[in-house]
Amino acid sequence: MTDWTRDIDPGDYGASNRNWWGMIVNPAVFLPTAVLSLAVILFSLIAPQASADLFSAMRVGAVTHFDWFFMSVGNIVLLFCIAVAVSPLGNIRLGGKGATPDYSRLSWFSMLFGAGMGIGLVFYGVGEPVTHFMSSMAGGAAAPLGGAAGNAAEARSLAMAATIFDWSLHPWAIYAMVGLALAVFAYDFNLPLSMRSAFYPLLGKSVWGRSGDVIEVLAVLATVFGLATSLGLGAQQAMAGITYLYGIPSSALSIVGLIAIMAFVTFLSVRGGIDRGIRILSELNMWVAFALLLFILVTGATMTLLSDVGANILAYLKYLPALSNPVGREDAGFYHDWTVYYWAWWISWSPFVGMFMARISLGRTVREFMAGALLAPTLLGIVWLTIFGDASIATIISGDAGGLAKATLDQQLFVLLGTLPWAQITSFVSVALIMIFFVTGWDSGTLVIDTMTAGGRTDTPLRQKVIWLLAVGGIGVVLLLSGGLGSLQAGAIAAGLPLAAVLLFLTLGTFKGLMVLHRKA
Repeated sequence: MTDWTRDIDPGDYGASNRNWWGMIVNPAVFLPTAVLSLAVILFSLIAPQASADLFSAMRVGAVTHFDWFFMSVGNIVLLFCIAVAVSPLGNIRLGGKGATPDYSRLSWFSMLFGAGMGIGLVFYGVGEPVTHFMSSMAGGAAAPLGGAAGNAAEARSLAMAATIFDWSLHPWAIYAMVGLALAVFAYDFNLPLSMRSAFYPLLGKSVWGRSGDVIEVLAVLATVFGLATSLGLGAQQAMAGITYLYGIPSSALSIVGLIAIMAFVTFLSVRGGIDRGIRILSELNMWVAFALLLFILVTGATMTLLSDVGANILAYLKYLPALSNPVGREDAGFYHDWTVYYWAWWISWSPFVGMFMARISLGRTVREFMAGALLAPTLLGIVWLTIFGDASIATIISGDAGGLAKATLDQQLFVLLGTLPWAQITSFVSVALIMIFFVTGWDSGTLVIDTMTAGGRTDTPLRQKVIWLLAVGGIGVVLLLSGGLGSLQAGAIAAGLPLAAVLLFLTLGTFKGLMVLHRKA
């Protein structure tokens, strides 16, 4: 057994926690993140244009100088996850040989998928394939790999491969890596459920000091901005659906009102906890999403869409090496505006999704965890993107009577549904689905941020959770209203950049922890 395992002292865990006004917090993590979150809200309210300009500059700087770094981190993490899953380390059971899962596979997977990227797939499931198809037809730097100018069949194949690339193995590997790290050190080494714990093999007891505080602050800030981005996207698309259905204009007041209603529903879910809140909503989400998916499949070109699933997987694998290339790209517009933005978004979400994955994955083997957190959601995502994406591209190729190609990103789902039977009903169902994903993401994110700022404690009072619920919602609102989608994206990229470096060291620490467990088995 290595030296670092002999140095673990349970008495060090909560040494920095304080009980303030009935709240259990680690001041060195809670105060910086709370103050910075409040500062962003106030700055965006007082000087909205300056705020939008600042975030835009941050985004341009990050994607221009660190595009290769984001992509390289994603590649390394994916290769590590695959290696761990197929190696003897995959036999390790989280929590020890006698540990049993707390949730059924259906409940477990529903919560994994809902927290991971459910709302993003609904938002981009139509818009991204359509955007890539149109740019591929035109060719140029904005198209994936330069596009396939004038060749509709090749443009469709390239568009779907690029879309699947952005939503499949790489992002889920980032989530799974953080989730595995937190689960291993929490369940098998009895360390706190916090990001710093995975650094114990590298830093020793200093993780309970300033170095660990810095790691936690970066993780919390990234989570806040990543979650605010998703909430902003969800609110924007839900409002577009409400406008389509009921003619209510999309304005600052209407969006704020919608988010306020969702905040109240999220509060009720937070109050109910994982079992009475997130689990129930996540399972409901899965059934509603499946029903919508089945409707598009049945009312569209069913056999063509089903055959497209296999064709798109082959296209994804064909273009995977080129799409994963971190340097020397000639498709800078696509690479920066889509892939690098997504990678930063996934990384900024990884502490939130990873910690949530860890909390619900006790008793799973490492191999089962990787299958549930990496392969299964990738396959489901490919099916979702194929049915919605290929149906949309087929609509454009056939004449696009509904104006799908000209619609904005937040409207395109509803324009597609408008070309199919029972558009009013399916559009209402879609708005409901977005709102449920909205609540489950906000709820699970609030619980995770609260845990990270409380030194890994999960028994914090409700008032403490409400603080983070309001902070995330506040940042999402002000960034959406001050700079729109651009500011939300910029915030996620800026927060994800330093966390990308943290992720590399976390991978090394996790490997060392797994090797210890393997030798003990």
